[in-house]
Amino acid sequence: MNFTYPKNERLKSRTTIGLLFSEGKSVSKYPLRLVYRQVDENSEEATKIGVSVSKKYFKKAVDRNYFKRVLRETYRLNKHLLLDQLNQNYSIMLFYQSKDRLTYEEINTKTIQLFEKFTNQINKSEETEPKIEP
Repeated sequence: MNFTYPKNERLKSRTTIGLLFSEGKSVSKYPLRLVYRQVDENSEEATKIGVSVSKKYFKKAVDRNYFKRVLRETYRLNKHLLLDQLNQNYSIMLFYQSKDRLTYEEINTKTIQLFEKFTNQINKSEETEPKIEP
């Protein structure tokens, strides 16, 4: 099992992030929110993930950076739950949306629950989509 977060898994493209906000779907598990969008099938890109913490709740950059670091770490340790279940590649943003200061253990638990909820939603949507064969 590979517990890394390499550069090719980091979401940095402004256009992709813009598309996430305009066309993306979301899943929430308090205080986390995951916004996702399927990557085009003809694209060779891998699943990419970015993290964000609101300046509205944490005015100091030190606090925002701490929670971003925690979110990246929980993703890094639990990404196997996410990537093993996905058949296609996605662009994903992970948000911390609360002024409550949860501990690392609580955030880790919520991340696992959020990933399970996301994979269940993806699997349900794949089952309900009509399969068109040429």
